[in-house]
Amino acid sequence: MQCYHCEEFQLNNDCSQPQSIVNCTVNIQDACQKEVIVRSDGTFFRKACASFSTCLLTSAGYQAFCTPTKVGSICISCCNTPLCNGPRAARKQNSTSSSAISFPHLWLYLALAVPVLYSWTALM
Repeated sequence: MQCYHCEEFQLNNDCSQPQSIVNCTVNIQDACQKEVIVRSDGTFFRKACASFSTCLLTSAGYQAFCTPTKVGSICISCCNTPLCNGPRAARKQNSTSSSAISFPHLWLYLALAVPVLYSWTALM
């Protein structure tokens, strides 16, 4: 798995260039994460490899803070295909597929994943 990786790049440079591509840790980091932070001095990005289940839990925790045009907004998205945290692809007409999980599907995933994570951590 490969993802884009950067710490707080401004909107006009969202670190989606080839030099920002990193190899994720095999069998641990199976997803890409993107944070979009809106501050008074601009919009900033953080991108990295992540564990898909951990990213989804973090994303769910930040849903209340995600208002993309509002200062103070923090939106976190998770996806599990190579380089999916890069630039937004041009939308095709009648296209409904996405590699990112939408919010309604997030709750279904969490309902299924959290008990598994809990039982796995209980064994540790």
